[in-house]
Amino acid sequence: LDAESHGESAAQQEQAARSSSRQQQEHKGSSSSTQHFTMTFGVEDLLHPSLASEKRKHKLKRLVQSPNSFFMDVKCPGCFSITTIFSHAQTAVMCPSCAVVLCQPTGGKARLTEGCSFRKKVD
Repeated sequence: LDAESHGESAAQQEQAARSSSRQQQEHKGSSSSTQHFTMTFGVEDLLHPSLASEKRKHKLKRLVQSPNSFFMDVKCPGCFSITTIFSHAQTAVMCPSCAVVLCQPTGGKARLTEGCSFRKKVD
């Protein structure tokens, strides 16, 4: 009778030790993830965000909404004439004087031809 009760108590002790070690591992895992979150989130000034953080945000989630598109003056590499192009042009733009392709459309911004230089229009 003593042997059976002693055997059951050893099994119960072993089971209790396993569950306590699992709880300790879970607790360690949760505390390390909490430490990770506290380390990654820094204090950010919401009223005066940095220019870099504003550029990364979606155009509607910025402090002041602004578009990503712009007009630009593109200089032709052949004849050096200047043509105004939209940054997200959906058609290929040709130089009016020498008929060289200045930009080709992509899914978003237009890709300038090699050798073309540009500057944003301030208007």
